[in-house]
Amino acid sequence: MDRETTKLADTRGNTPHRAAEEPRTLDSETLFNGDRELRIMHGDACYRLTITRLNKLILTK
Repeated sequence: MDRETTKLADTRGNTPHRAAEEPRTLDSETLFNGDRELRIMHGDACYRLTITRLNKLILTK
């Protein structure tokens, strides 16, 4: 747990939540690390995030 999340931990033992602030921003070059596709696991589902020939992003299940 990071310090920000720890500060927000509920005294009743509930799962901590992030503060209401801007979402994290990741540069696509950092995210893809030279590749044109990556896979994202969300629960039991696997999603593909792909950079197209026209440099657009497509998310498919």
